Amino acid sequence: MHVGIIGVGLMGHGIARNILLKGGFRLSFLDHPGNQPTGDLVALGADACTTPADIAQTTDVVILCVTGSPQVEAIIAGDKGVASALRAGTIVVDCSTALPDSTLRMAEVVRQAGGDYLDAPMTRTARHAHEGTLNLLAGGEATVLDRVRPVLAAFTEKVEHVGPLGHGHRLKLLHNYVSVGFMTLLAEAAAQAADSGIDPQVFVDVLANGGGASAALDRLAPYIIEQDRDSLPFFVSNALKDIDYYRDMSKAAGAATTVADGVSDALSIPVDAGHGEAYVPELVRLFRHARET
Repeated sequence: MHVGIIGVGLMGHGIARNILLKGGFRLSFLDHPGNQPTGDLVALGADACTTPADIAQTTDVVILCVTGSPQVEAIIAGDKGVASALRAGTIVVDCSTALPDSTLRMAEVVRQAGGDYLDAPMTRTARHAHEGTLNLLAGGEATVLDRVRPVLAAFTEKVEHVGPLGHGHRLKLLHNYVSVGFMTLLAEAAAQAADSGIDPQVFVDVLANGGGASAALDRLAPYIIEQDRDSLPFFVSNALKDIDYYRDMSKAAGAATTVADGVSDALSIPVDAGHGEAYVPELVRLFRHARET
């Protein structure tokens, strides 16, 4: 199969490399200023395209790995978008984090153009994308998923079929609410501990040996102890976006958002102060009372 990818950022770059190296598929990608450097992809044989339509008219599978629903909608239904040039039978796999209602609308646009759609967001980090061991939460028809499993296998450890279309993105928002919520709470506690003069190693050890042991602690501990932010290269602005998507989804369902509202308020403070491109572990510093400049 000829694979196209739109969104060669921190996650998409690793996906693209593994499609070429592990999967051995032909690859086209959208040339975009938001990409990571793509020289290595070109050297491996990937083709750069100038519009989503250029990718759609030559590929069998189109993978989306962009920021959120506005970007997905522009790529699918916008001027020179995927739907304008889609070949019959092409499968669009949306690995972005998006609103389920938007996903259903874009899937219908793709169906009207003769294609199929899966929402398959990721639940691991850029390191796992580089290693080809991402996990995907796939929503959509099982028969469609089976057709693209050989491509997905090139960059994943596990692909779980979680239900009908839209359930992938719904579960991703539930997952990210819990994950980002835990890390936000932990960062605020770590900031208070630092302001109080508590040894950061002692703080981490106490949590790790008690009720604070968690994936959130594993990911933030390198920053708490050694100011190593690269354990989780995920922008605070994207964390806020995901929390606000969760709030929108919950409000549409009539569900409570009391805790989510508090997490959103906490993340809005550094974003509004111009720190949206700080990595999530840096919240430990940004939440401190005596902040370093």
